[in-house]
Amino acid sequence: MTVTPATTPVPPTGDQPGILVLAGTPIGDIEDAPPRLAQELATADVIAAEDTRRLRRLTQALGVQPAGRVVSYFEGNESARTPELVEALVDGARVLLVTDAGMPSVSDPGYRLVAAAVERDVRVTAVPGPSAVLTAVALSGLPVDRFCFEGFLPRKAGERLSRLREVAEERRTLVYFEAPHRLHATLAAMAEAFGADRRAAVCRELTKTYEEVRRGPLGELTLWAAEGVRGEITVVVEGAAEKAEELDADELVRRVRVREEAGERRKEAIAAVAAEAGVPKRDVFDAVVAAKNAAR
Repeated sequence: MTVTPATTPVPPTGDQPGILVLAGTPIGDIEDAPPRLAQELATADVIAAEDTRRLRRLTQALGVQPAGRVVSYFEGNESARTPELVEALVDGARVLLVTDAGMPSVSDPGYRLVAAAVERDVRVTAVPGPSAVLTAVALSGLPVDRFCFEGFLPRKAGERLSRLREVAEERRTLVYFEAPHRLHATLAAMAEAFGADRRAAVCRELTKTYEEVRRGPLGELTLWAAEGVRGEITVVVEGAAEKAEELDADELVRRVRVREEAGERRKEAIAAVAAEAGVPKRDVFDAVVAAKNAAR
């Protein structure tokens, strides 16, 4: 069924404030399009699209005939086109912003326009839709109670590794977007920065026909990706493990003595304290011997 505007849009007059609508679009399956998307596409005064050709395919799939003006809004013209769109908003237009997939401004064009609209006291709202970030986190099998989205990593190897090392001790689950032809290099850098045993999940072609979620240690995933991987990629990486409590030699000795006084043999006490502190048993043993010698 073709969705058309209930009434023909009246050109904005400036008497009423405009509104900026950020609309989520399907990341794969067109049936995931939110119901409001079709109505917004049909009635907006201006549609700013990351790729007007993809917008045309989307409207055709949804059976929508846009009544408003369609303009391109992508990385290459975002800075130049933002003032034009803001003026339309100030003049009372309803501007709909859509990107190729997912929510505008999340590693896609949109942030500049939102910031500029807010500065001019223009209302900004959203049509919630599919999200590769949330979908990947949910499917990863990794902790989801706390996570942070890191977007795309730098393309240059040195900058990429440096950025990863900055978050090597981050306890929250990490989420990245990556291009398929850079996936192997990125996973290798992650294994170097985080450790080859750190768990991760590579989510490919989410909600599409060839959807795949590959889970495993970073070292293993690096080997898997060596032959090449195709499609849209989201990588989810487990956060760093909690660091073992750092105890000085005096505290290690004190804990051993407490256990000995409670009836434990010294050997068992040393092993237990080493496990608690996350240090080698030899370190605890040496601390106990040094304390004994110092007391003579």
